[in-house]
Formats: sequence, C-alpha cells, structure tokens
Amino acid sequence: MSNETAKPAPAKRRRPLGRRQVLKMLAATPPILLLSNCQPIASADEKKKADANGYDWSKHHWAYAVDISKCIGCNACMRACRKENDVPAGYHRTWVERYRIDKKGKVSVDVAASDDHVFKPVDDKDTATSFFVPKLCNHCSKSVCSQVCPVGASYHTKDGVVLVDEKHCVGCGYCVQACPYGCRFINPKTHVADKCTLCYHRITKGMLPACVQACPREARVFGDLNDPKSKLNTLLKQNSHRVLRPELGTHPECFYFNLHSEVV
Repeated sequence: MSNETAKPAPAKRRRPLGRRQVLKMLAATPPILLLSNCQPIASADEKKKADANGYDWSKHHWAYAVDISKCIGCNACMRACRKENDVPAGYHRTWVERYRIDKKGKVSVDVAASDDHVFKPVDDKDTATSFFVPKLCNHCSKSVCSQVCPVGASYHTKDGVVLVDEKHCVGCGYCVQACPYGCRFINPKTHVADKCTLCYHRITKGMLPACVQACPREARVFGDLNDPKSKLNTLLKQNSHRVLRPELGTHPECFYFNLHSEVV
C-alpha cells in the first residue's frame, strides 16, 4: 500500500522543526534562560488556582483517548472548543482530519473549512476506505515544546497537563516550531503561544473538556489515570491502543483506538 499523502495542515499551523534546527535554537538561547525551564515559573500560579477551587492536583493524572471507529467527522468538537476557549478564526486547538484511501492505495488527507467546520463534498467513486482522525495537543510527558521554551512559560502541571503561562510567554514561537504534532500557534489576539489545555479551567472543577462533552458518539474519552475504575483506564486495559509518532520518544498521553497505520 502506498503512503503518498497530500496532507494540508490545519489553517496557519507551522511546520515542525527538525531536531538539528531545535538544537540550533537552544544553542542560541542564553544559559540563564535555559535554567529557568528546570523550574517552570507558572506552577505556583496554577497551584493557587487549584487550591482556590478546592482541587488537589497531586491526586490526579489526566489523559485523553480517541476512538477512530466512532468519529463521524461532524466537527461538533471543534465548534465547542472554539466557543469555550475563544479560539481565533482560522486557528484550531483541536481539529479533525479526513483520510481517504483509493483503490490503488493512495492516501489523501484534508481538514474541514476553518469558518464553518464542514468538510467539502468529494467524489468517492475511487475511494476504497475513509475515516476521520481527531487531533489535539498530546500532552506529552516528555514534551519538546517545554524543553525549548527559553523562559519556562511552557510547563507541566502536577496532574499531567501541558500548559502555557501567558504572563511569561514572550511569543518567540520556539514551541510552535518544535511541536512535532503541529498543535501550537501564536494567538493573534494575545501574541503568546496557544494550544489545547484539556479545558483545564473545567476539569479542575470536575467538568469534562468541552470537546468531550460535545461529541455525539463518545469518540473522545477523558479520564484520570490515577483512578483504576475510570472509563479511560478500563478502555486502555481492555483494548489495544497506539499513540502518534511513538518513535520520537515524547511519550504522548493522547491514546488512539483503532488507529490506522497510515496515520502513525
């Protein structure tokens, strides 16, 4: 089967940097700034917010899963995310890709229009199979984006979520370029790095991320890995699953069920 993919990136997302380019950026960063990344400066701020909500982030480890077989490409998740997080037009915190494989094995990929989140009609007479793949920040436990941030504005919370501290982000775009999954962008309104936060303002109050709540097929699953009885843990134990680009060693914590090899 051919893996030739004509894959348009979601609107205004930048192409990830190669390892050599990332190393060059790090080499050009003053050592004193690199040291700040060892102790993320935003942790104290988030701890105060967590305490204010009566939320103990040391008791949780949040993760995410997507069941490809259930996604119907309705993009209700994208619309819910945009509304909940005030995502600027033309940008995405989450998006859905449509994969089509023709009878000769050629793979083509497209995304829904950024204005109405609707896929354009296509001629399927030569299509052998097709499916949808939701994408979002993978909240990697060894995230490259946090490693390259020169001021420590990109960081991990105690409960496993990768966030950006808008107060300290300088909008340099290093993390945007370094993310191998193309999940970050520079917000044109705030001029700082933006991405999926798993709706952190919701989950610390016991609510689901907006995209999970909006999915009509329950293709998106959110849960606590520290809770052995959580739906996510149960699904991970009972079903085989994969992550995107495992060879990079970033240890994504966004898991996929029924993921096709063409996507990995």
